[in-house]
Amino acid sequence: MAFVHPLARGAKVWTAKSLDDSEQRVLVIVTTISLDPSQKGYKKSLVEKLSRAARDHLAESQEAGAFVLINRLRDWKLPES
Repeated sequence: MAFVHPLARGAKVWTAKSLDDSEQRVLVIVTTISLDPSQKGYKKSLVEKLSRAARDHLAESQEAGAFVLINRLRDWKLPES
């Protein structure tokens, strides 16, 4: 069952490998909402709403053991040097 939410632009389960070669399945959720509290436009309530939906989805589907929220690559800002 795929994760679908109005605040998510896409989601996919990926396998992450740790330093000891163990593997864990992770639900990676791409969103356009600001995820950094120090950024303009950050809304804690939206991040919490999307996180809660992800936790609920994982509890029901058992397809992954964790989730991560990320912004689209084109929305990433490089720190100024």
